[in-house]
Amino acid sequence: MTSKVELQLGKKGLTKEFLESLKKRFEKPGIKNIKIRVLQNARENKDDVKKYAGEILKFLGKKFDYKIIGFSIFVLKLRKNRAKLLK
Repeated sequence: MTSKVELQLGKKGLTKEFLESLKKRFEKPGIKNIKIRVLQNARENKDDVKKYAGEILKFLGKKFDYKIIGFSIFVLKLRKNRAKLLK
């Protein structure tokens, strides 16, 4: 069973607390993807969203991937088999 998890990235941007809470949410069983909405006061253009996604992925590690749709970042937890192939 997967539950829908959404977070909002606001004017403070990526803080250590935000990244730690994101990591803790993925540790819960059943959580495979999280939607992060980048609010208007946290971005000026689409490049800011790409920058945030890259920083999030760098923090979480190789077992994760992301997809950007509009001004939302979908962070996906990869299966163990696929994560080994990406090394």
